[in-house]
Amino acid sequence: MNMNDVVGRDDIVLITFDTLRYDVAQSAWEAGRLPNLAKLLPPSGWERRHSPGNFTFAAHAAFFTGFLPTPALPGRHPRRFALRFPGSETTDEETCVLDGETIVAGLAARGYHTVCVGGVGFFNQLTPLGSLLPGFFAESHWSPELGVTDSDSTKNQVQVACQSIARLASDERLFLFINLSALHQPNCGYLPGRVEDDCETQQAALEYVDSQLPPLWETLQRRGGGFGILCADHGTAYGEDGYWGHRLSHPVVWEVPYAEIAWKQES
Repeated sequence: MNMNDVVGRDDIVLITFDTLRYDVAQSAWEAGRLPNLAKLLPPSGWERRHSPGNFTFAAHAAFFTGFLPTPALPGRHPRRFALRFPGSETTDEETCVLDGETIVAGLAARGYHTVCVGGVGFFNQLTPLGSLLPGFFAESHWSPELGVTDSDSTKNQVQVACQSIARLASDERLFLFINLSALHQPNCGYLPGRVEDDCETQQAALEYVDSQLPPLWETLQRRGGGFGILCADHGTAYGEDGYWGHRLSHPVVWEVPYAEIAWKQES
């Protein structure tokens, strides 16, 4: 897909499934537990990629400068978006090269209205650090109902996103970013009786997320064509080789699920 044909013509969506492990995501897809996402994913399910960061801030700082998760295969892999700078070895004729300090600013300069629907603490706008990434966007949203402590966070995030989309003119292009918080700890509440997080509770959280996404796709399809990237920012360890959590470079942390989707206007 040539991103130079997409930018300016279509809405663009980036959704990060915060902390979602590749093995959890792919197992859920293989088991048929993601009926809504399965309609969007390719026949092989999620693609395994390597994240450029092993915790939320590092990964998103890279994403917003054009360094999305890299295919887990040898070779130089051209990027979908890049910022203009000398010496780049991972851009080609299908890369959309933008001007600005972030791809958010670059897309805004191309006429996009930029919207951030935050989730985890790095998007909560309660501190200078929590305000940095949301500050890239013309419009940003966060409340406790969108965060890790609310079991209905995805439902609430989708509602906020749909409300923002509804305010746009039909000919105004949209760059929508959502950081889904439900997969992040604590996710044990998505399995009754559990008090600790593990791969099973994260899968249950992902099944919940899957159940809440359809209104977003329906709202986007009514606006016209679009291109989306669905990915995790990093995974997390649940005791593998003695490791727990993230901000460490174990394969379960840096292997992430990734998918690209495209849609046309609802007929």
